[in-house]
Amino acid sequence: MSLSVSASAATVLDKSSPTVVDVDLGNRSYPIYIGSALLDQPLLLQRHVHGKRVLVVTNETVGPLYLDKVVYSLTKDNPNISVDHVILPDGEKFKEMDTLMKVFDKAIESRLDRKCTFVALGGGVIGDMCGYAAASYLRGVNFIQIPTTVMSQVDSSVGGKTGINHRLGKNLIGAFYQPQCVLIDTDTLNTLPDRELASGLAEVIKYGLIRDAEFFEWQEKNMSALMCRDAAALAYAIKRSCENKAEVVSLDEKESGLRATLNLGHTFGHAIENGLGYGEWLHGEAVAAGIAMAVDMSYRLGWIDGSLVYRVDKILKQANLPTVPPDVMTVEMFKSVMAVDKKVADGLLRLILLKGPLGNCVFTGDYDRKALEETLYAFCGC
Repeated sequence: MSLSVSASAATVLDKSSPTVVDVDLGNRSYPIYIGSALLDQPLLLQRHVHGKRVLVVTNETVGPLYLDKVVYSLTKDNPNISVDHVILPDGEKFKEMDTLMKVFDKAIESRLDRKCTFVALGGGVIGDMCGYAAASYLRGVNFIQIPTTVMSQVDSSVGGKTGINHRLGKNLIGAFYQPQCVLIDTDTLNTLPDRELASGLAEVIKYGLIRDAEFFEWQEKNMSALMCRDAAALAYAIKRSCENKAEVVSLDEKESGLRATLNLGHTFGHAIENGLGYGEWLHGEAVAAGIAMAVDMSYRLGWIDGSLVYRVDKILKQANLPTVPPDVMTVEMFKSVMAVDKKVADGLLRLILLKGPLGNCVFTGDYDRKALEETLYAFCGC
């Protein structure tokens, strides 16, 4: 893997030929297309639409920006395709059952059949909800992911995790359901707010920490380029993140072990999101603080060197991400939410923690509970 931005990302920036990362899942395998101006290449989308009816699911922020372009791409020189759309409210707090029903309402009112295709146009919330709707409508219809945020492009659009939140916990209702393809048009990041950009970088940092030391070292050298939206740097970060995610998903589609390691910092982060109220902090912001807490706990267990704690703190701050939870979070708030986390098995909370050299981690319930207590009190103080 080259650490040179210009060399490593050159193929990703070739507008005529997208980079393709394959998710290998046998007969459910699919491509991830990455490149600039991909929404201007109608055949990319149309080759994955098998029926004549399409429902585009988007939100009130992304819709005005890209809905017309997606509809044009779906229908250009293809008069047999008809496209309906539904525009949902924007935000994590709307990732719930009432909003999901709006997708079903539109699909049923439009009399969409089993050959239809749902298209998710937006960030992680839209992708998760559209995917879950596709998994459930008529017991399963095709869907396509068109992620428009760094967070969704590097993580949530890949791998088939779909679902909604419950008031007692994040992503507790959902299904594993793979898309027909993921189309990542990097030009959509041009309209992404700075805060959303930083939020997505939390997941990029995660990949380096858990399994790709060289990628983490590349990030340390190129974080300023990523923050300045350097096209080559962003393209490479997206490509390498997708490669990491695709490899893990191919080995462990339904999170029996290895795939759980992709959730570094998420158990702490989900507690923050739930405790504050969904949407108060962006997902990546909560994950960033959660990563800092997981790294602290790993160090208290004696599993990593202190220099790594410093490096993680530094890169999170370079990315304008929080390294501590908000003041309102208490130890008891963390404990109550973590008790219903999806990674609890037989009453035992399993965590993803770093262990060994950079790029290594474990998913385990075999840790000293004192270290968890110490970390919670160190970050909350009460």
